[in-house]
Amino acid sequence: MSNELEFENSVKNILEYIGEDVTREGLEKTPSRVRKAFEFMCGGYKQNPEEIINSALFTSSNDEMVVIKDIEFYSMCEHHMLPIIGKAHIAYIPNGKVVGLSKIPRVVDVFARRLQIQEQMTEQICDALHESLNPKGVAVMIDARHMCMEMRGVEKICSTTVTSALRGLFKKDKKTKDEFLSIVAQSLHK
Repeated sequence: MSNELEFENSVKNILEYIGEDVTREGLEKTPSRVRKAFEFMCGGYKQNPEEIINSALFTSSNDEMVVIKDIEFYSMCEHHMLPIIGKAHIAYIPNGKVVGLSKIPRVVDVFARRLQIQEQMTEQICDALHESLNPKGVAVMIDARHMCMEMRGVEKICSTTVTSALRGLFKKDKKTKDEFLSIVAQSLHK
């Protein structure tokens, strides 16, 4: 049996378990749709952030902070496989190289499109940028809603979780860190 068919049969089993009729019109193609959705939502396992960054590195004399705010992402928590919906705010200080701006949101997607916990995702994004760019510093802040807290469990609607990871000057220099925080503060909890 192929992996695709095995996945689809598992979805049918879940539907039957919750009391659904898998033969009714609205559910006939659901197992296939769910498989395709998971292939997309978990596509980050098949992507390499270093390759993405290295495909658009450019020499630059710029050594001032570069900030990309409000990078929307969708992920799934590894504990309940329910959505995490949020925004990432990322800054780096170039050290002879800059990266094409579109590559930073792509790196966010690489890690968001895996089963995750927000704390780990924040670190993974920061480390990938730090290792591939070799900048003077990297800062990542993520502000997200977790459906595992909103749809079940404590049911706290619209609560957010904020995580950060800092490397280089952002960790060592309070002035640099404060500049980043003042830039992204406007975006938090929008």
